[in-house]
Amino acid sequence: MTGHENLWMRPERPARGPRPSFSRAALAEAAIRVADAEGLEAISMRRLAADLGAGTMSLYRYVTSKDEVFDLMVDTAVREYLPEDRRPPDDWVEGLRLLAWQARRTMLRHPWLAPLAAGRPQAGPNSARLMETALGMLDGLGLSVDEMLTLVGAVFAYVNGYIQSELAEAEALRRSGLTLAQRLAQHLSFIQSLIATGEYPMLERMTKEAGRQYMGADDRFAYGLDRLLDGVAAGLPRRGAEGPTRSR
Repeated sequence: MTGHENLWMRPERPARGPRPSFSRAALAEAAIRVADAEGLEAISMRRLAADLGAGTMSLYRYVTSKDEVFDLMVDTAVREYLPEDRRPPDDWVEGLRLLAWQARRTMLRHPWLAPLAAGRPQAGPNSARLMETALGMLDGLGLSVDEMLTLVGAVFAYVNGYIQSELAEAEALRRSGLTLAQRLAQHLSFIQSLIATGEYPMLERMTKEAGRQYMGADDRFAYGLDRLLDGVAAGLPRRGAEGPTRSR
């Protein structure tokens, strides 16, 4: 095993040598269980081998490194974006919205997923299926493949960025031992001193008016996602008698 070829192009069961005692899928699931419970930093080849009841060196029959374990984890989790029993709707807006919400739910179940997926190419079978599904929703709208890729990328960049911010805020509160209200109260006197200078009218307005709408994380996510999809729809080519034209 050289490690230079694509992980999914290498046969899981070698032509010679001992018969595999488990599978890459089992390895990925074991790694996900560890990461869900203890974080990515708890993953080691020794730990995974112990959880699988195997020798540490036996794992290298399936992967060349821990980095490939991470690839398996991401691709396995991406499968949860597309439930097997649910056919994507024909309407592209509803389809992309459902994908985005399912991605968010998956990333919240697996807090390690958003930062890990953001830093590596996703080229496994489930990632390919996700891209095929997402691009298929936009096919026929008069867009080039590059435009479709950019739009799909924008949707998932929004989801990934929102989740990373959401999880970071929750972790900061957990470490502080404070509630959100207590955390805000810590900064209140400083904010009031800025407002008193008269140089921060929007900050003053924010303290008086903010919090009336979109207070929940779900509401804020939905609002941003809907505005993003509205912008995509507004930029689609218009179809007239002479064929599609770009809306401006």
